[in-house]
Amino acid sequence: MAARPWTTLEALPPGSRARVVNINAPGRWSYRLLQMGFIPGAIIEIVVNNGVGPILVRIMGITISLGRGIARRILVEPI
Repeated sequence: MAARPWTTLEALPPGSRARVVNINAPGRWSYRLLQMGFIPGAIIEIVVNNGVGPILVRIMGITISLGRGIARRILVEPI
């Protein structure tokens, strides 16, 4: 069985789309991300990721700004 091509949200370039696989964050952050729609299976689009500063993502039609530390904890599968 082949390994899945999972990566972190932080590693995706602008314009790419991905499916949320898992969130590896402490309790309060995990809960907050789930509230914002980062649930396994959700489709996200990277709006801005220029290597510095926050990452802008679009999920369920809403644009959200995430810090890089939190973006590193969101495991995604590029689509």
